[in-house]
Amino acid sequence: MLPLTITTIQTNLIWENKQANLQMLEAKINSIQPPTEIVVLPEMFSTGFSMQPKLFAETMDGETVNWMKRMAITKKIILTGSIIIKEENNYFNRLVWMLPNGQFGYYDKRHLFAFAHENQHYTAGKKRLIASVKGWKINLQICYDLRFPVWARQAPARPSEIASDAEVALEYDLIIYVANWPQKRIDAWKTLLAARAIENQCYVIGVNRVGNDGNNTYHSGDSVVINPLGETLYHKADEEDINTITLVKDDLEAIRNKFPFWKDGDDFTLML
Repeated sequence: MLPLTITTIQTNLIWENKQANLQMLEAKINSIQPPTEIVVLPEMFSTGFSMQPKLFAETMDGETVNWMKRMAITKKIILTGSIIIKEENNYFNRLVWMLPNGQFGYYDKRHLFAFAHENQHYTAGKKRLIASVKGWKINLQICYDLRFPVWARQAPARPSEIASDAEVALEYDLIIYVANWPQKRIDAWKTLLAARAIENQCYVIGVNRVGNDGNNTYHSGDSVVINPLGETLYHKADEEDINTITLVKDDLEAIRNKFPFWKDGDDFTLML
């Protein structure tokens, strides 16, 4: 039941300028004062939400992944955010989960934003990634995934799998969404983040960028941390911000035990 300390970085991104973004983000990471365990960056943090993967894609041994590895090892943190990756002839909007020992996992964005033609340039992922840190299980997702609740839905354990009435058996404790979510649809962002927390009885963290991108689309940020009751623990709009928060597992378990709605959930199988 160890607490978990997480730092979110809400920042403007320099459009399609990888070196400038990495330099800027390195300075921000180095400026974090309280001890932290996980640092969360926005979606496509090295380029902005670019539809030019042929120009900016890297391999998993490329510059940005190596930068993430160096930062994670040096700062002794888990570092995460999504970047553009090429594998064989496919491009992915890939969230990298970089550990302090240089090992990593990754999640490829499942739901591609056809409204901005993302589906014409990238390949959809086929599986979720649920990471484990200090007894916490963390579901990692990207931006547009937020609109599809089935992809985030908890699968409660069956009664036969639960040792006692006091035991809570759920897939994960926290969802992290990294995003480039525009201000013109920000009400949906805020509403759906709260909904994911309430319906899955988990913490939710949403990390969005701020500022105008190369298409002159404005992003207000509105990064948040929400508890399992749907209450906002942190929120920042329209400016860059670095925020560190500690989540307490005992608080999560107390809510789940007091309101065991998760036990009434439907059994389902997710078909891909």
